[in-house]
Amino acid sequence: SSQICLIAHVTARKMPTLHRHEEEKFFVNAEGRKEPVPSIHDPPTRELSVVVPSYNEEDRLPLMMDEALNYLEKRQKRDPSFTYEVIVVDDGSKDQTTKVAMKYCKKYGSDKVRVLSLVKNRGKGGAVRMGVFSSRGEKILMADADGATKFEDIEKVEEGLKNLQPWPNQMAISCGSRAHLEKDSIAKRSYFRTLLMYGFHFLVWFLCVKEIRDTQCGFKLLTREAALRTFSTLHIERWAFDVELLYIAQHLRIPIAEVAVNWTEIEGSKLVPFWSWLQMGRDLLFIRLRYMTGAWQLETRKCN
Repeated sequence: SSQICLIAHVTARKMPTLHRHEEEKFFVNAEGRKEPVPSIHDPPTRELSVVVPSYNEEDRLPLMMDEALNYLEKRQKRDPSFTYEVIVVDDGSKDQTTKVAMKYCKKYGSDKVRVLSLVKNRGKGGAVRMGVFSSRGEKILMADADGATKFEDIEKVEEGLKNLQPWPNQMAISCGSRAHLEKDSIAKRSYFRTLLMYGFHFLVWFLCVKEIRDTQCGFKLLTREAALRTFSTLHIERWAFDVELLYIAQHLRIPIAEVAVNWTEIEGSKLVPFWSWLQMGRDLLFIRLRYMTGAWQLETRKCN
């Protein structure tokens, strides 16, 4: 056990730097002028922030943005007290993702749509974190750029969040879930991928997160306080970040709901390559080891 402890400590990566590059401290408004980004440490001024991590998504982003903004605008017409913002985080893309997202900023105004361009690729978890730390919402929704989840299903995850009340210390998380679709998806997958999926599920369950059947669905709604506490502690910025996020949440005794959502396999879906599965397995193993041995602490840090 002392050897395990030593391995966990020696291999424990320091927490990723929360430092923003100079250019990341601003977003470009609809008029093309730079404005400083807000901070999650400020009081919320919007009801909902939608954070969309995007890496080379010039083709798929428009469909998702059209659907999301169509829904959000209709909802605001129905209920004028409802306020929102959409933050597209371009995670160091090599294509025109920022340019595509800026069209929506110009159309809807930069109070409603903001584009945060990261200087270099951080990974999906790192991109979501930067968006979360720049958001103004009482509630923060993570949503994938491919639009695989029907956006109106936000009402289901909101309901899930509401049902967790009273929220301890204003903290709660509601996760969209595709667990109910598993039988169908297995029928369409190769045996190898199905085997990998079961292996991953088992690792998640065995190592870290017991109650949640689908940790990887990119549709998650967090209260502002829950987002601040979990993302401030997060170490992993790539594939397995969702698992660590929920592991942290469970340790902080944050209540978590899992809610079935509609989900469609989208053309051009980024399949997780085999080596990424191995990397994910390694990350999951280390999440458990490093927290168990104290190599990683559940500490909250401020982004500067």
